[in-house]
Amino acid sequence: MDIVTSIQDMKTRSAGLRSGERSIALVPTMGFLHEGHLSLIETAKGLADCVVVSIFVNPTQFAPSEDFTSYPRDRERDEALCREAGVEIVFHPEAEEMYPRNYSTYVSEETLSKTLCGVSRPHHFRGVTTVVAKLFNIVRPKVAVFGQKDAQQAAVLRKMAADLHMDVEIAVAPTVREKDGLAMSSRNTYLSTGQREEAAIIPRALETARSMVEGGMRSTDRVMAEVTHLLATKRRVRVIYVAIVDRDTMEAMREVVPGRSLLAVAAWVDEVRLIDNLLF
Repeated sequence: MDIVTSIQDMKTRSAGLRSGERSIALVPTMGFLHEGHLSLIETAKGLADCVVVSIFVNPTQFAPSEDFTSYPRDRERDEALCREAGVEIVFHPEAEEMYPRNYSTYVSEETLSKTLCGVSRPHHFRGVTTVVAKLFNIVRPKVAVFGQKDAQQAAVLRKMAADLHMDVEIAVAPTVREKDGLAMSSRNTYLSTGQREEAAIIPRALETARSMVEGGMRSTDRVMAEVTHLLATKRRVRVIYVAIVDRDTMEAMREVVPGRSLLAVAAWVDEVRLIDNLLF
């Protein structure tokens, strides 16, 4: 496995792979890898000849009040996990390499990114689309793999790729969960034992919603009300949003449509922000 830190070196390596008719699957990450990331790598291995994992804690997707400086990092462990997983290249640039002095160009998706997480984190998706567009230009992958936990992010990036005629497929791999049902996330490490116990209400509420829909319930108001009620039973949990939307457009839906609808949840567990979702 090779570790590349220079943008120019990564471009050179990518060009060499493509000239040798080897396709590239990119797995963009912010590091502190867990089983969810490893599942993305496994998916990527089945979609292309070479897997490139980028590890970059992207400053432009954090608001000043958010956890950029404290976001968990463990470069040596990340590289070891990538090596064990069969990754061919780890692209690990520094912030000064990705955003040099006087950097002033950004990519902004103006519709899908404005709902759900975009309401409480208005600059978040601009940072995501900007860094991912840069990664696509640097690595030139055939396919990029993201996780279902970040459903809105995947939808925004798919829209960006289509709107800007980027020759890259956006693949989405299923959410990987902890034993208690909590969706795997690097931010789970922030949770104390007590917070973790209360956070487990999130996947339980999603499963209740699944049972309601499987039982024939189609009213989005009824399903959202039940999920909101369950989340409110935990003292540490504060709901940011509970919404049922079209999985492609992120537009609110009045009725659940199996095969189209997405139940999305964001909540604070004390000071830790968690997201999760469920496809119907």
